[in-house]
Amino acid sequence: GGVPPAADLVLGATAGCLACFITNPLEVVKTRLQLQGELQAPGTYPRPYRGVLRAAVAVCRADGLWGLQKGLAAGLLYQGLMNGVRFFCYSLAEDAGWTGYPGGTVAAGAVAGAVGAIVGSPAYLVKTHLQAQTLSAMAVGHQHNHESISGAFKSIYQQHGVVGLWRGVTGAVPRVTVGSAVQLATFAAAKDWVCERQWFRKGSWAAVLAGGMVSSVAVAVAMTPFDVISTRLYNQPVDADGTGKLYRGFLDCILQISNKEGLLGLYKGIGAVYFRLGPHTVLSLFFWDKLRNM
Repeated sequence: GGVPPAADLVLGATAGCLACFITNPLEVVKTRLQLQGELQAPGTYPRPYRGVLRAAVAVCRADGLWGLQKGLAAGLLYQGLMNGVRFFCYSLAEDAGWTGYPGGTVAAGAVAGAVGAIVGSPAYLVKTHLQAQTLSAMAVGHQHNHESISGAFKSIYQQHGVVGLWRGVTGAVPRVTVGSAVQLATFAAAKDWVCERQWFRKGSWAAVLAGGMVSSVAVAVAMTPFDVISTRLYNQPVDADGTGKLYRGFLDCILQISNKEGLLGLYKGIGAVYFRLGPHTVLSLFFWDKLRNM
């Protein structure tokens, strides 16, 4: 405590960006895995990406080593906006005393996450488009073929106006809300559980890291289906009037994926989601904590 909400905003945003730089390659891999075999029955399509490590190698082969940092600028923009807003809202809720009520922290975290997701949505949209772009031989999902991050924002805005920039936000809000709530609900508990096992000293970074990795299992299981849905909604091609060509919306997307790809289709890329979450959560908290103590 003792840090004003405005400072929390800057620190939260900085922490998120530092973590983003390190975990962006997993985002690229995750996006490709989630778009692979879109609306096709399992086993009926070629799989250029198999598992996290082999997918990372495939990305390097197609796009060079720097290919793993595709969409980084958009990712940093998203993390900055999303985490800044999220920490700011959460700080406000703390100051208002809402977090003192039972379940208050989880509710505040969920609401703060949802507001952050809405604000950051255009950046996430562009990030998804850029991360999906690759050589035709390796391409999965619709290819938007943007020249750059600014070019992407411009062409989406010119074709579909302001509304077009917030396309797919219906998938993003549940994704972050569920992720935020489950993370806050399980992180503290997981940290205490790890310390009770006496594996690590209470309050040590090893305990935080282990707590983060344990709580990330719950977050990955809860969040991956929403993550797949938002990737699909963000990346789908649209008509001139902005109507999706593949999915009508959130529910239609769930139903189509379950029907055509099976329930496991909703868990595509879970390995990458998990490997990104653990370090990202812990690095964000670590950087945030260190920055606050400065």
